[in-house]
Amino acid sequence: MHFYSTLADDYYTNMHLNTEMPLPTARETVLDFFGRVQKTYPSMRNFYTRDNGDFVLEEDKDRDSHRWLSLEPRRVCSSQSNPATPEEAFEQHTLILQLVPYMLSVSPLDCEALDYMIGFDFTYRGNHDALVAEALGVSPAMESLIDIPGAQPLNYEPQLTLSLTEDCRLQARLMIETRTNAYQVKRSDFPEDQISVYFTVRQYGSLLSEASFEEELHHLRVNSEDLLERHVVEQVLKPLAQTISRK
Repeated sequence: MHFYSTLADDYYTNMHLNTEMPLPTARETVLDFFGRVQKTYPSMRNFYTRDNGDFVLEEDKDRDSHRWLSLEPRRVCSSQSNPATPEEAFEQHTLILQLVPYMLSVSPLDCEALDYMIGFDFTYRGNHDALVAEALGVSPAMESLIDIPGAQPLNYEPQLTLSLTEDCRLQARLMIETRTNAYQVKRSDFPEDQISVYFTVRQYGSLLSEASFEEELHHLRVNSEDLLERHVVEQVLKPLAQTISRK
């Protein structure tokens, strides 16, 4: 068991390749692409088209670990939830990036952005925004607002984007998503739902002609895991888990 699985109820890793030009939508091209992926992962047997036209291939959703892949007009998304190790999911992402140049005609020049994202879900029945404020605190400038008698947080989703290089082409983003609304707070009736923490490292712009998508993703993963372990696990993930466990 990888230690990521001990930090939250669920964790997952995603790869997003955003392109400048529209991706192919011809029937034969799309089916050949998904068919090739299915040869490596036979359990990804559910293929369908969303109402917005996106194509999706995925495993049964009732599995503890769930793989899925989507092809959007200008984006390819690969994901696996609760892999035994991040390496298991990374192999899937790498396969997709190895296939897109010759099966979808995507070149390094066509890259608008490449993402590596690690996400964590915490199941909690209660006011998500109040819990995040309690676990992570607020800036000193806002503390007096939180202390207003009878006031309750309705929307508190801290996020921060950082440039990791001088040219701003390599960026990191930490985002927390809550799922509590005003109706639930008013009635004090909260469903069991997930607080999500997303940590993304993104490379913007075309890649060098000699570069490969999979090599670039490897660099993003190394950056992501290093930053996550040094700046997110102890500072964000564990405080959230500990605060939930006290409720």
